[in-house]
Amino acid sequence: MDDLFADQQQGSFKPLAARMRPRNLDEYVGQRHLVAPDKPLYRMVAKGQAHSFILWGPPGVGKTTFAQLFAKSVDAQFIELSAVMSGVKDIRAAVDKAKQWRDMTQKPTLLFVDEVHRFNKSQQDAFLPYIEDGTFIFVGATTENPAFELNSALLSRARVYRLKTPEISDLVQAMRQALTDSERGLGQRQIMISDRHLELMAVAADGDVRRSLNFLEVLADFVEDGEQVTDAQLEEVLGASLRRFDRQGDAFYDQISAFHKSVRGSSPDGALYWMARMLDGGCDPLYIARRLLAIASEDIGNADPRALQIGLNAWDIYERVGAYEGNRAIAQAAVYMACAPKSNALYKAFNQMMADVAKQPSYEVPNHLRNAPTELAKEMGHGEDYRYAHNEEYAYAAGESYLPKEMAGERYYHPTDRGLEKKIGEKLAWLAELDAQSPRQRQYQESTEGEGDLW
Repeated sequence: MDDLFADQQQGSFKPLAARMRPRNLDEYVGQRHLVAPDKPLYRMVAKGQAHSFILWGPPGVGKTTFAQLFAKSVDAQFIELSAVMSGVKDIRAAVDKAKQWRDMTQKPTLLFVDEVHRFNKSQQDAFLPYIEDGTFIFVGATTENPAFELNSALLSRARVYRLKTPEISDLVQAMRQALTDSERGLGQRQIMISDRHLELMAVAADGDVRRSLNFLEVLADFVEDGEQVTDAQLEEVLGASLRRFDRQGDAFYDQISAFHKSVRGSSPDGALYWMARMLDGGCDPLYIARRLLAIASEDIGNADPRALQIGLNAWDIYERVGAYEGNRAIAQAAVYMACAPKSNALYKAFNQMMADVAKQPSYEVPNHLRNAPTELAKEMGHGEDYRYAHNEEYAYAAGESYLPKEMAGERYYHPTDRGLEKKIGEKLAWLAELDAQSPRQRQYQESTEGEGDLW
């Protein structure tokens, strides 16, 4: 302890989280899907063949730290830009610095661009020639889906790696490292703490490694060397609510899982019980509201589309009137969804479509579905033979196809016979009969089969 006070007096004292900052990728907590042996970034570092990439993930997961460690692992100069604060002038300055470094040292530069999605198209395009000629390794960080926010030209030159919020086990691992590290951590203190107490601190840290280490550092002030941590000491650090939140040793994610499965299983009493347990333990009610919105689309879907609106209404009421009335509104939404008819047909159809699109070629949009805003587009056949549904009998263009010709006849959405989906299924069956009777569908099938024969 004397050394710590001496450091503090000299102005060099650092918090535990700062002292335990990872020095290399082996010490980086979480993201095992990227940095574990035989994973993409691990292999890239091992081979010394760095390429440009995009780090996509929520705030606070360590994208900047990851980029710094990666630069160190490939012996590259690290330059950082923020898309919020920088412009084309800053990009040019970074390019000049990278070129000078390469000429002087023959070593690479890693250019890290935080919040890269904030750059407009022309700013993003400014990176392209320098990525191609190897002036720098480009690493962009974004919290938004790169497919929607970044130029296709930039995406074609940089792979996308998704960073995930650290799990409970990751935070526990970080705290264990601090407890055993005698040089930078608390290893000299020999603090005795149970797995349950570490997990409770990890839950309270809510995916934030720094926060978990801050909890641990504060707890160390309550404990003598070699002393076993008690519930009372942990409550002083985390607050009394956490004792009730997990007084039987249940993990938070077990409780939210039980809540979700109770709603899915049509048990209003089970849903209310687990919701009450979480609220009693200090859980953010809006966390439960967010989970209900996921349930509304995943487990109820079009069997009762009102579930989504009821979930949104409950969220809105909580924010407008506060916890006392808001908690009841969320409870009402939970009970409604527990009692609603269930269907995962939409959930399955969407997941299957996303999986198929990811593995299939980018099929052309059929001509009859294309827009024809110019004479040239019209000459190319865009929009030709398009049938305006409102001008057709029953406002339905029987026999028409709206998928690429390579997917003609595929069907993904299969409504259940529960709730509103029963009526949706009946309507789709009736429309299928109209399709079957339509000469247009027979002509389309014959033309598709003919094209297949050419191959």
